[in-house]
Amino acid sequence: MSLHIGAKTGEIAETVLLPGDPLRAEWAARTFLTDPVCVNRVRGMLGFTGLWRGHRVTIHGSGMGMPSMSIYANELIREHGAKTLIRIGSAGAMQDHVELRDIVLAMTSSTLSTPSRGTFRELNFAPCADFGLLAAAYGAAQAKGARPHVGGIYSADVFYDERPDLNAELTRHGVLAVEMEAAELYILAARHGARALTVLTVSDHLLSGATLSAEDRETGFGEMVEIALEAAFT
Repeated sequence: MSLHIGAKTGEIAETVLLPGDPLRAEWAARTFLTDPVCVNRVRGMLGFTGLWRGHRVTIHGSGMGMPSMSIYANELIREHGAKTLIRIGSAGAMQDHVELRDIVLAMTSSTLSTPSRGTFRELNFAPCADFGLLAAAYGAAQAKGARPHVGGIYSADVFYDERPDLNAELTRHGVLAVEMEAAELYILAARHGARALTVLTVSDHLLSGATLSAEDRETGFGEMVEIALEAAFT
């Protein structure tokens, strides 16, 4: 048990999938895991542990934004023994060739700031994914007939962005998509010797203004969960 996670010793698996929404964590656990058991309800942040093809897996909400991700990733790794952490979530595309429903696998994540900035001070640390997880996820996505894109993303500090100039520069430099959590997850995994990856479904497009319906988001989310699970155990 830790400050924000009420799970007892041994109730969290070494492999953890991290959707932002706790209700999505519940949906994914009940959809993809065998005999899922709720192991956390503290502050409404749900976590479930069950089996996927005989492997123990925990699916736990992380909340929105890097400060929230920092709390849960720190406790999962340091207090509960998590060794593989895969963020699964939605993203806004920043390139014309990246389309709605496509899968984005974040090799790196740029950011203006993270909760770890105080640790690095003047250093611009470049957080990146675990290559083994990245390669396995790419193979799994291709095998499913998905459209995976591998490259850099942007982890934003705010949802309601007011920096069109920055977005334009990110697009000019080939950044694939924007979300809000990956950079801090990658930093914490590097700090504590864990493996991390971010698997995203494109739900919105910053250039065209296109967006998925609620029903389409749920369908895309399912494909993303399967890719993450296969990557974790390949």
